[in-house]
Amino acid sequence: MLAKTRIKQSFATASKSYDSAALLQRNVGKALLQCLGVIGQIDTIVDLGCGTGFLMNELLEQKLYTSGQIVALDIAMPMLQTSRNKLKNNNSITYLCADAEYLPLKSQSVDLVISNLAVQWCNLEKVLSEVKRILKPDGQFFFTTFGVSTLYELKRAWQEVDDYNHVNIFYSATQVTDFLQQADFQGFELESRSYTSSYESVWDLMAELKQLGAHTVMAGCNKQFTSRSAMQRMTRAYQQDKAGLIPSTFEVIMVAVRA
Repeated sequence: MLAKTRIKQSFATASKSYDSAALLQRNVGKALLQCLGVIGQIDTIVDLGCGTGFLMNELLEQKLYTSGQIVALDIAMPMLQTSRNKLKNNNSITYLCADAEYLPLKSQSVDLVISNLAVQWCNLEKVLSEVKRILKPDGQFFFTTFGVSTLYELKRAWQEVDDYNHVNIFYSATQVTDFLQQADFQGFELESRSYTSSYESVWDLMAELKQLGAHTVMAGCNKQFTSRSAMQRMTRAYQQDKAGLIPSTFEVIMVAVRA
């Protein structure tokens, strides 16, 4: 399991650069909100791993809900501060710095939980247990997470260099289904979608991961220093597409859950 201090530090550092590199996150977030639809009047919404506030801003701008309290929750305080600066004129948002695995919220107190590309950095079993606890009967949880095929091109390139895991291993749709069943949710639906981003070079891909705060948490089980020569061998092994660009696949699992 990824060390929480590393995750916290990575995303705290990335709070200023995150928005400039978060096109994938925004596209996935918009797709998540399309699945969510119009909420209308609701008492409490929790944005789990809110980052810089994209989902909340979209909820407000698109008028997807008419009233209620939004709790913006993130493990990194600088992310919350960035989000607060964006949405400082909205009094319906409460900002909470906390771990998604240990939610400081009352049981059966929340109508809706949303989360966009955040829970993959957590113990999903613990997150689902906590979300189940805080949701009211018939409450809902909509979330996205990276699937097992994410960054497979990068994984394949590193396999040509050594036997370490340089890229984090994400859950499969089958594993996510198992966790949902274990959490005893009343019903859920899953959909896997594939997104492909293209880069001028592998270094551009790595730079974007760094801007998103994912560079250190992507290190997986490799505890050794990665030398420059190893990096160069990896970049040579990375397969280009027909246009000479560097493709990178992101598998996104979209989940709708009812408590």
